[in-house]
Amino acid sequence: MNWLSHFFFYTYIGLVLVAGFWGAFINPYFDFDLLFSFDPHTLTDHVRINLLSQYRFLRALELGFGLFSILFVNKIFNEKTFNILFLIIMGSGIIARVISWMVDGTPNTLSQLFMFYELTGWIFIFIHTHKTRYHRAY
Repeated sequence: MNWLSHFFFYTYIGLVLVAGFWGAFINPYFDFDLLFSFDPHTLTDHVRINLLSQYRFLRALELGFGLFSILFVNKIFNEKTFNILFLIIMGSGIIARVISWMVDGTPNTLSQLFMFYELTGWIFIFIHTHKTRYHRAY
C-alpha cells in the first residue's frame, strides 16, 4: 500500500507540475487543442485574451499546488493537517469532475482517464495515510 500511494502521489503531482507550468507559462494553445480540440484563435480577441488569462491563472494555481505538495510531501504523508488539506484539494478536483459529468455531460476519454486515475490515487493515499497516522497515534 505504501508503494502504491507514493506511486500515485508522485505521478499525479508530476503531471500537475508539468501541466501547470506548461499551461500557465509555455503553450496553453497546445492544451486547448489536445484537451478540447479547440482553437482559441477562432474567438474574438476580447474573449480569447480573457479566456487565456483565466486559463493561465488556473494552471498557475495548479502549479502552485504541485510545488506545495512536493515541498511538503513528508508532512502530507505523516501529519494530519497537511494530509487532510492535500486530500481535500485533490478530492475537490475529483468532485468537480464528477459534478461536471453529471451536469454538463460525458467528458472525452482523456478527461475520464484523468478522473479515474485521480480517484484511484486519492483512495490509495487516503487508505495508506489513514493507517499510518492511526498506528503512530497509539
